[in-house]
Amino acid sequence: MDEITAPVDLGSPAGALNPAAVGFARSALHRPVVPSGAAGGWRTKRWEYWGIVTPDLVLGMTIAHLDYASTLQFYVLERASGKETSAEPLKLLPSFADVSVPDALPPLTAFGSFGGATLRFHDADGGTHLHASSARISADLFAAADGDVLGVVVPWSERRYQYTLKDVARRVSGSVTVDGREYTVGGEDSFAVLDRGRGRWPYSRRWNWGVGSGTVDGTRLGLQFGGKWTAGTPATENALIVDGRLHHYDGELEFEYDLTDPASTWRVRGPWIDAVLTPFHRRTSATNAVVIKAQVWQAFGTWAGTARTPDGTEYSLDGLTGWIEEARNRW
Repeated sequence: MDEITAPVDLGSPAGALNPAAVGFARSALHRPVVPSGAAGGWRTKRWEYWGIVTPDLVLGMTIAHLDYASTLQFYVLERASGKETSAEPLKLLPSFADVSVPDALPPLTAFGSFGGATLRFHDADGGTHLHASSARISADLFAAADGDVLGVVVPWSERRYQYTLKDVARRVSGSVTVDGREYTVGGEDSFAVLDRGRGRWPYSRRWNWGVGSGTVDGTRLGLQFGGKWTAGTPATENALIVDGRLHHYDGELEFEYDLTDPASTWRVRGPWIDAVLTPFHRRTSATNAVVIKAQVWQAFGTWAGTARTPDGTEYSLDGLTGWIEEARNRW
């Protein structure tokens, strides 16, 4: 897969995929302007997702605009107790006052406010400020930008394509409050993940996605890999980040897991990686709102195994924390 090293438009004004955009980048170089509404066949998807892991908590925060609907997600898992708290409102035919997910290069500000939840992600000061609140939970966090990212375009066809940007090993600090209890976030064992998406999707899609981060033997590592949804295209979203430097890999990976057993391990194998995640928690969520149907099995846990850079240097993944999932969506 070719590396993109200069800014490029994702699509044409008429909405067709720009062939020059197909490839991967180490920074946010894709200008992801895509048509909305009838011009895009009501298939345009935009989202900003942040996932955060700390020794105490797991958070998920999403602002998504799907042409005909918007969704917000604010989820917190308290690791010691296994208690989950969330707010996940959905609104049909949202207005600009409800949600904004810009089609532009960073710095960006995305926000959403409806159904009792308010989220705002604002790029500034060398990172991103993350603010979220609902009736029971609130977060005030800063995710520092200090290394390569992975930007990839998945070309299903001239009219169906997806730009995704993954930034998986960002240092994060701040605070989170759940039902009046405040948690301090920071340190080497806390990290933030950005998943940005802009594109025009097929109606139904299934995928795997996994990430991990941490410091092993003095080296800060980040894992990013995906599968199924890129099959049949030249795109892959597989990478190992070593002290902020991204190594991208072509070729599909093998995913082995058992959705019927919440405690079972998840294994990922390929020419450059052999890794197993042992869960400390699994979350299953489902949405069935007529126009949107989704089901996600997401395991949070600890990684073990090895990964190699293209020059053959092998790194232990033992002790990295993160998650892996299978998702099935009809949007």
